Amino acid sequence: MVTANRAGAVLTIDLNSISANYRFLRNLAAPAKCGAVVKCDAYGLGLKPIAKTLAEEGCNIFFVATPDEAFELHTELKKFERKFSIYMLNGLGSHGIEVCNQYISPVLNSLKDIEIWSAYCSRTVSAHPAIVNFDTGISRLGLDKTETVKVLNDHSLLGSISIAYVMSHLACADEPEHPLNLQQNQKFKNIIDNLCGRHLSSLSNSAGLFLGKDYHFDMVRPGAAIYGIGCTSSDRKNLNPAITLKGEILQTRIIDRDSTVGYGAEGVVKKSSRIATVSLGYGDGLFRQLGNKGYGFIEGHRVPIIGRVSMDLVTINVTDLPETKCYAGKMVEFIGVHQSVDELAENAGTIAYEIITAFGNRLFRKYVGG
Repeated sequence: MVTANRAGAVLTIDLNSISANYRFLRNLAAPAKCGAVVKCDAYGLGLKPIAKTLAEEGCNIFFVATPDEAFELHTELKKFERKFSIYMLNGLGSHGIEVCNQYISPVLNSLKDIEIWSAYCSRTVSAHPAIVNFDTGISRLGLDKTETVKVLNDHSLLGSISIAYVMSHLACADEPEHPLNLQQNQKFKNIIDNLCGRHLSSLSNSAGLFLGKDYHFDMVRPGAAIYGIGCTSSDRKNLNPAITLKGEILQTRIIDRDSTVGYGAEGVVKKSSRIATVSLGYGDGLFRQLGNKGYGFIEGHRVPIIGRVSMDLVTINVTDLPETKCYAGKMVEFIGVHQSVDELAENAGTIAYEIITAFGNRLFRKYVGG
């Protein structure tokens, strides 16, 4: 069995925090149902343990992106003696229909998807439920304006489909004052009304959930908030951070004034300095953009990254700390109580979603709680 020390870097996932976050979101959304988005290996944190945790917390509706993800999730959830609904957000694609069954269903994103699924349902003993996705402004997946008008003018185009929900997706929900939020909300309501109000509906992701009850409809689809992303925001103060990322110091050294550090000689010290080399790099998900501007923490003390982040290693300037606090074998925190994933992402010029989905397979994953 691989130990934390042999791995060099440790990603700790707190399953109790994930449970608590889901409970909070479910209560906030009530009486609407609360699903869970677990695509991309549960945002890089491990599909199987997180799906198990959410199922034990009572979640019955799951969203993934691809057929492979749906099949893996279905295999994990079969251990529970109750029915779950698994929806593939990316639709049928070329091979989606091959994994569909009474538990796995597609989100239909075009009239072509609807035609294929309708024909499939007509050949089966019972009509499998699906979600029909209408694009209301994100211009990504979903029935476009022309297709939407066709369906609203001729409901028979929906064929023999058993519609579990109609849905749309918000483009700017993380900006509460953005005018597109209200525009999409109204467009979605008009679609529901024109469908005679006979279908359950879903509009909101994590950010949309925090826009208020008018955006909840019959079901919400949080993803990021379950994993504690954005938990430092004022409207999400009741969420719990769920991950900690630490790397092990491999070596420390004293270098002379005006010495350079790392590839490209981009790190330069202005005085004699003590540098620690840590077993963590962009191969593990610590972005190169953090070179010369990111930070780690040792026992709560902030230590700056110096030089470029390389594939396996990152160097930090520990000159201001006593040797008793920074030595080979000591762990350095890059995500945790002193620096949230959102703060690390901001320093890297990106978003927390990209950080956590980029964690490499080499990281030793340690699950606590649950």
